Amino acid sequence: MSLLKRLEVPHEGGTIPDPWINNDIKPVEAGRRKWGFWTFNYYWVLINCNISTYMTGSSLIPLGLSWWQAIIAIVVGNILASVFIVLNSLPGAFYHLGFPVANRYVWGMWGSQWVVWNRIFLSIIWYGFQAWIGGECVYVCLQAIWPSLEDRIPNHMPASTGMTTAEFVAYIVFMVISLPFVYVRPHKLQMLFYISAAVVIVFEIVLLIWSLATMGSTGFGDTISSTNSSSGWMIAYGIISTIGSIAAGILNQTDYARFARRPRDAIWGQIISAALCAISCSVIGILVTAATQNRYGEAMWNLPNLLSAVIETGGSRSRAAAFFGGVALVVSQIGVNVPGNALSGGFDFAATWPKYVNIRRGAYLTVVLSIAANPWKLVNTATTFITVLSSYSVFVGPMVGLMISSYLIVNQRKIKVPDLFVGNRSSIYWYTYGVNWRAVVAWICGVVPSLPGFIAYVSPSITVPIGLTHLYYICFLTGMSISAAVYVALHYAVPDRRLQAFVNSAPPARQLMDEYRELYENPDEVFHVDVTQGKMDD
Repeated sequence: MSLLKRLEVPHEGGTIPDPWINNDIKPVEAGRRKWGFWTFNYYWVLINCNISTYMTGSSLIPLGLSWWQAIIAIVVGNILASVFIVLNSLPGAFYHLGFPVANRYVWGMWGSQWVVWNRIFLSIIWYGFQAWIGGECVYVCLQAIWPSLEDRIPNHMPASTGMTTAEFVAYIVFMVISLPFVYVRPHKLQMLFYISAAVVIVFEIVLLIWSLATMGSTGFGDTISSTNSSSGWMIAYGIISTIGSIAAGILNQTDYARFARRPRDAIWGQIISAALCAISCSVIGILVTAATQNRYGEAMWNLPNLLSAVIETGGSRSRAAAFFGGVALVVSQIGVNVPGNALSGGFDFAATWPKYVNIRRGAYLTVVLSIAANPWKLVNTATTFITVLSSYSVFVGPMVGLMISSYLIVNQRKIKVPDLFVGNRSSIYWYTYGVNWRAVVAWICGVVPSLPGFIAYVSPSITVPIGLTHLYYICFLTGMSISAAVYVALHYAVPDRRLQAFVNSAPPARQLMDEYRELYENPDEVFHVDVTQGKMDD
């Protein structure tokens, strides 16, 4: 047996391995639809109640926003993000389709790879960054046990790396701790969500109470005492930055909505919790930082740094408190990093090479490749890194606009699911040589207007007209709207004949959804692919 044959992903029922489908990217059958209303709520507790969200104020207040303007930006941004999350979850909630497969009816069978590889890139980079932050949390735990940790683990790292040997050891410990959770299938993550969410909620409430109760006469620092205020454009930029921080999650949320027991579980389980968790965590971050600023002489936005300061200035009780705080943060980082980045990368790799990669292999591949991203370097340039990654919404916003407009308007919520797994002209989603050129044109139209402002923001030495800068400030909304409008207009002006014929002749959307849901009720029901003919029977 050849090596490639041994590497093929096992398929249910002895079906022939095919380059367009495997058991992990096919529509989810009833046996794996285990995410209920509370599962989605707890999912968003983990995704939005973490160190990155806690530090939102650290990126908004330095822009010149006052604390109340920052909160306005946080509230408005997260409410808008929640709306987009739900809208982009609909193909998963009703058809149980994952993100890579759903993009096949948007971009074409081959064209969808452009979006998938963009999401893979984000998964790898963000996994590495969040894992390094998780390592900082492990470092706090070790420091609480051995305050002289740096002496116990002598440093052999060059100064150019920006880290010590002890910090690198803590990072490796976090990576190893995360590996078993990466192995768990997405539909079996409920218990992780329930336990982790409880730990995170209790920790953040205790942290807030502690910081306010022990503030004493020193009062709040100038984090919320400053009288600074900014223009409406900077507030708008703060709103878009808030959306940008979760843009990658908005893009592929259908990956998780497809595990919903019922469509309404995905809709109602996300519409409130996604925004509420993010707003609460961000506001707690601002309040805790302000309440501890005078005590420690500076605004400590980074939670591991705050806990380290508690260790250095307190006694044994403070060390014990910091240890348990570090454990809670480790749980939080695993909770956000495994589903948010490792499994997201796993979904996308599985869709890229379905014959050889499943979700587990893809998730572990994401973990391994994240090391090559040198996350310790990314953290050393955190300000620039976060600016660039948040600004990636210049490119992600138009992708989201294409997905939403394609599903709701162009396809009128009618999807011919079997054709999403046929890689030749017999599929109505083949378009032109496997690429829907309308999506390409629409995406470019959505990206180009924001590019000058984006380049100028990343490279301050470059000057562009103020109007283009303002356009960049609202890049997610403008890019999403422009791409959606152009995409719809092109499909009406130059319709794809076969797609239009299917949309016009297919049963009403709800009937079509029910028919496919009934088809997948039987867990043994799979697609049987005739590779030679390129046809699919069910």
